[in-house]
Amino acid sequence: MPGEPWPRSARRDDDGAVHVAGVDVREVAAEHGTPAYLVDESDMRGRARAYRTAFEAAFAAIGAEVDVYYAGKAFLSTAVARWMHAEGLRIDTASGAELLTALRAGVPGADIGLHGNNKSDAEIARALEEGVGRIIVDSLAEIERVADAAGAHGVVAPVMVRVTTGVHAGGHEYISTAHEDQKFGLSVAAPEGADSPALAGLLAVLAHPELALQGIHSHIGSQILDASGFEAAAHKVLELRGALAARTGVLVDEVDLGGGYGIAYLPGEVALDPERVAKEIASAVADAAASLGQSLPRFSIEPGRSIAGPPGTTLYTIGTIKPVRVDDTTSRLYVSVDGGMSDNVRPALYGAAYHAEVAGRLSTAEPVLARVVGKHCESGDIVVHDVWLPADVRAGDLLLVAATGAYGRSMASNYNMVPRPPVVALAEGGTSVLVRRETEDDLLALDVG
Repeated sequence: MPGEPWPRSARRDDDGAVHVAGVDVREVAAEHGTPAYLVDESDMRGRARAYRTAFEAAFAAIGAEVDVYYAGKAFLSTAVARWMHAEGLRIDTASGAELLTALRAGVPGADIGLHGNNKSDAEIARALEEGVGRIIVDSLAEIERVADAAGAHGVVAPVMVRVTTGVHAGGHEYISTAHEDQKFGLSVAAPEGADSPALAGLLAVLAHPELALQGIHSHIGSQILDASGFEAAAHKVLELRGALAARTGVLVDEVDLGGGYGIAYLPGEVALDPERVAKEIASAVADAAASLGQSLPRFSIEPGRSIAGPPGTTLYTIGTIKPVRVDDTTSRLYVSVDGGMSDNVRPALYGAAYHAEVAGRLSTAEPVLARVVGKHCESGDIVVHDVWLPADVRAGDLLLVAATGAYGRSMASNYNMVPRPPVVALAEGGTSVLVRRETEDDLLALDVG
């Protein structure tokens, strides 16, 4: 500390205690308990603002407009939705409950989008009733369902068609979402002698008076650290836009380039810089449109992880410590904490790497190789695979894990019937609870048997 992958306000005082947004984590633990998700409000809002201003400036320079949507799947609460909207972002949702959260935060329906590859009738109905700004349709069958629902509600539904460009990007197979063999979108690849599924979807939307074709949506993956994938995908989407215009005379008004901008999880890693990626993407789409003889559409992007991830940390209390022999020359210290895969499943699911430090005191002990593990009944319950911790680490120490703000709470579970931690916002030297800690009574209240 300071620096990546920690929140920008993270500091150590002279006795080794970590402070975030001016708050001593020892005070957080005393007031709110552990484990707890911590969010640096100013850092999160600042990252949202940085994406909006960087993309607005870069796209204005090429004569285009751009909207920034906060991808709520990374982490969404009513407070976060209010923060993002106050910073000029719209909200991207992927379920009925995410949509309801944004609405309850006071975000107008027009500033919300609804994603999903298998939306329920109730989710589609809520989107139509609340006047969401766009419904991203994911299949030919869903186009028919949304059209039927819009007709029943007596409205015209604004839709975008999600397409898969074949551009493979992202840190893991499960978060690379534009290759062909996966569940999302309609492929731009055309079988011989036939229209591509993507073009067929666009034509199907135009055939329904209950639908208004707002544009084309593309998302190529997550944890992307190289802008070249966005450039390649944008060219394919604009080619599809041109093919539709050649067939029908309709040049769609908007293209969404998705999100997935990568962050630093470990010391020494470098996150994707908003200004750099904005300029590179803007230049690429301007060149692509010029080469295709197209006017520029309005654009939109959807950063989530890159806004929510770095300002978030998870605070644990250390319990059992166990030295384990790895081989003839190596040993590893297994350090158990009072949470685990129920509050961060990404290491088990993706092999995701994280960094952690003892946060409540100073230590001058030599570092030892450690593995931070959770309290769950799984050998794969790993919080941090490999990290150097002081040799005098002991039960009762506080441990802070960096860059957990994205997908920690949103993917949390109650495995082993462990209640989920609270989400605590840190700002101006004080704390406020965004999402309260679950209790055992909460869990048992669902058990009606």
